[in-house]
Amino acid sequence: MKLILRLLFNAIILISAAYWMPGVVVDNFYAALMTAVLLGLVNAVIRPILIILTLPINILTLGLFTLVINGFLILFVASFIEGFSVSGLLPAIFLSLVLWLCSWLTNALLIDERK
Repeated sequence: MKLILRLLFNAIILISAAYWMPGVVVDNFYAALMTAVLLGLVNAVIRPILIILTLPINILTLGLFTLVINGFLILFVASFIEGFSVSGLLPAIFLSLVLWLCSWLTNALLIDERK
C-alpha cells in the first residue's frame, strides 16, 4: 500500500513540477505515473551501479556528482516515456532535487514509527 501511495505522490509531484519548471513537460497523469514507475526501477537497478562506477569522481566532488547522475537518469527515463520530456541536463538536475525533497517529505510522513 505504501508503494502505491509513493508512486501516486511522485506522479503528482511530477505533474506539479512540470507546471512551474520550464523545460519539463508532462502531458497527462498516465505519463507521470509511468515515469514514476520507471524512475523507481532505474533508481533501484541502474543508479547503484553508476554510483559505484563513479565513486572517485563522487569523492572528489564531495558527492555533488550524484546530482549529475540523477539528472542523466531522468533524461534516460524521458527518452523512453512518451508524454514526458525534459529539455536538458540543468532542468533534469533541478527536477531530481525537487523529486528528492518531496520524496523525502512523503517518506517521512508514510513511515510508521511503531514498527
